[in-house]
Amino acid sequence: MEPDLFTAAAEERQEKDPSSSPLAVRMRPRTLDEVVGQQHLLKPGSPLRRLVGEGAGGPAGASSVILWGPPGTGKTTLAYVVSKATDKRFVELSAITAGVKEVRAVIEGARRATGGFGKETVLFLDEIHRFSKAQQDSLLPAVENRWITLIAATTENPYFSVISPLLSRSLLLTLEPLTDDDLRALLRRALSDERGLRGAVTLPEDSENHLLRIAGGDARRALTALEAAAGAALDKGEPDITLQTLEETVDRAAVTYDRDGDQHYDVASALIKSIRGSDVDAALHYLARMIDAGEDPRFIARRLMISASEDIGLADPNALPIAVAAAQAVAMIGFPEAALTLSHATIALALAPKSNAATTAIGAAMEDVRKGHAGPVPMHLRDGHYKGAAKLGHAQGYVYPHDLPEGIAEQRYAPEELKDREYYEPTRHGAEARYADAVEWTRKHLGRKRS
Repeated sequence: MEPDLFTAAAEERQEKDPSSSPLAVRMRPRTLDEVVGQQHLLKPGSPLRRLVGEGAGGPAGASSVILWGPPGTGKTTLAYVVSKATDKRFVELSAITAGVKEVRAVIEGARRATGGFGKETVLFLDEIHRFSKAQQDSLLPAVENRWITLIAATTENPYFSVISPLLSRSLLLTLEPLTDDDLRALLRRALSDERGLRGAVTLPEDSENHLLRIAGGDARRALTALEAAAGAALDKGEPDITLQTLEETVDRAAVTYDRDGDQHYDVASALIKSIRGSDVDAALHYLARMIDAGEDPRFIARRLMISASEDIGLADPNALPIAVAAAQAVAMIGFPEAALTLSHATIALALAPKSNAATTAIGAAMEDVRKGHAGPVPMHLRDGHYKGAAKLGHAQGYVYPHDLPEGIAEQRYAPEELKDREYYEPTRHGAEARYADAVEWTRKHLGRKRS
């Protein structure tokens, strides 16, 4: 890091009076071994360990990296650890305030440091997705020639927000959302550590669980809320951060919702049944309860995908693509923005026409199979591509439907004992009405008798 006079003065003040800094800043890990979570990126020989000089010897130098992950998962923290641990020149820029001029100044300084002192430069660029293509282009020569080692951080998918040449010259490291166990370890360390609250207050289990819910996997949010609640408890002269104090401080009621207990399943069930019943308002209420309680957005998205096939099916063929798109979007963006995507999908599914015909169809077919109603595959449908198949009668007599004017051949497809069995019984709801007409027409032209 190359601090100016004011930055140096601020850092000196923080060292003398740690409480002048936010708890989230004071509790930043000093080494990679203190980092909570992201263990898949911290194994021996990993790019991050090579950046801090662990195992970075030999002819292969440390690689530039792009850190991609949701807010509060440790992108800035990892860069901070590198800045403290490495003997390299460390420079930090934010794409929010910096431009090409600042980037070029860093690159020129890096070239002078390398040529004059043999000292390598690490550039941490936060919010790289905010850089335009031209601004990102300005980094290419320096990364290409390793005048700088780039650590870039982004919350957006780099395949969409970072130019391909820069991606190809860097290693993409994906940070995972912090688990409850990760955050719990972080909170307990902050409560007892000399840099943190030094044991001034305790955090009972019910308050800890509520804090984990409102954090939503964001370490910074968890520590900020903890610091505010601890301050309120100390002002009251209370040794514990009670649930009431925590609720008052963060202005969030502790919703009765246990992600591992009955409420988890009861509220999820109510969401799906409200969608099935086409009550969009009730569905949104249960969705809001799940979101507010810190439910995993991927769990909600999976339930919506199931609902799209189980309760809507072909009555609205767009329901499943909407649910799948929502699940993909949720995986990419996370909370809080994922709430908008889940709301979008929930509204669409709740207001869609309903049909469980696809559900009952596969259920009936599976029941027959389990009862042993299978029978041999008709000879004309069997594979005829291998030598000797014709002698066995395989594929003989098969009529190719595309050769016929109407594109359908009157021939038997099901095993003999199931030749008249009908599983799919379409409704006349929404778009499924046209499938009902198609089923009636095709069964007639297949020469099927109504059972």
